[in-house]
Amino acid sequence: MHLPAVGVTMPQELSVSYQAVKTKVHRLMDAAVEGTKAESDIHTCIRRWWCLVQPADRAVARRYLLEVLEKSNATLKAISEELAELEGFTSHDRASETLTDARIQSSSTAASSLI
Repeated sequence: MHLPAVGVTMPQELSVSYQAVKTKVHRLMDAAVEGTKAESDIHTCIRRWWCLVQPADRAVARRYLLEVLEKSNATLKAISEELAELEGFTSHDRASETLTDARIQSSSTAASSLI
């Protein structure tokens, strides 16, 4: 029986289930909201995650990731659109402009960077 040398790590298996992909995206979003990860950290995490996905599983991982991003963007859009309708919320606030800009940018960037 051949055992790996001490200090050599075995390749990590990666689940590409829809739930696993959704969890990965939501954890990254939470980290961004909490301020524990910068945008560059998120880029690094996604690159590292993608490298761990086996080439044979990448088509499924890509489909799940795009689906989760699409649904997440739709949710953010619904929230930001509703904010203007809320009593006491000024649609000309800096926050609402940032939401609109981020929504437009993230929708185009997320889809194009994975195609």
